[in-house]
Amino acid sequence: MVGAFHGHAHNRKCQLAWHPMYIPGTGHSEGEGCEHIFFASNELARSTRHASPFHRHQTIEEHFTFWDADKYAVLSNFLFNHYREATKQISVLAAELAVIQSELGLTNADFPRFLKEEHDYLDGLKQPPEKDCLSVRYVEVLDELAEQRADWDLAREAANNSLTATAAGNLEQINIALAQARIRVDSSYTKLQHAEALVARIESLLAVDARWEIGGQEYNHFKEEVSLSKYRTVLDDLECLVVMRLFELSKLSLSGTGICLS
Repeated sequence: MVGAFHGHAHNRKCQLAWHPMYIPGTGHSEGEGCEHIFFASNELARSTRHASPFHRHQTIEEHFTFWDADKYAVLSNFLFNHYREATKQISVLAAELAVIQSELGLTNADFPRFLKEEHDYLDGLKQPPEKDCLSVRYVEVLDELAEQRADWDLAREAANNSLTATAAGNLEQINIALAQARIRVDSSYTKLQHAEALVARIESLLAVDARWEIGGQEYNHFKEEVSLSKYRTVLDDLECLVVMRLFELSKLSLSGTGICLS
């Protein structure tokens, strides 16, 4: 079972299968009991670091013996408080759920069906066709090719104007300007050649007869797919950050306090 705190570190299919909210009998608990024990036992590392094996084992055994005794001592209050909280949540949430069901025209049988439909939908998702992935990549390398051509044109223009900005008769400055212009032109041309080779390679894989024009119908279609893909990635990252922040506020008992409002 994955703890609620770690739920959004996993993909949605993992959450549907193992999140406590969807597991009968677990409710919406955190499932962090083991981590609480590990956290309390971390202090043993400092005191047993240089101890002998016998004293290390003895200290660990005594620690968990006292841990068990302390937990048994407060077990009744623990069970009573959680039972009272659970009955309160059941009464409140049952009333709220009844109102929602009445407004939306839902029955109890609809919720397992919704969960199954989401399972079926995620199981039915497949990777985009290889041709579509290549087409998206083709659009990206076409943009890169256009940038490299523009950079090469600027490099040649700068090389042609390099001597005009150099004082006449100063051979050292002229040689430096010519060397810098040559390096920039060579570098730009090399990048342009690489971009051309990559475009030609993808065109051969896609069997493109005529190169797509920037702004054409096919180009615009897959350009939109590139934008949507980046948007979905950013949206997923934003959701993850928001959920992490909400959990942090919840742990500090600050959720719902409007702490970030001005």
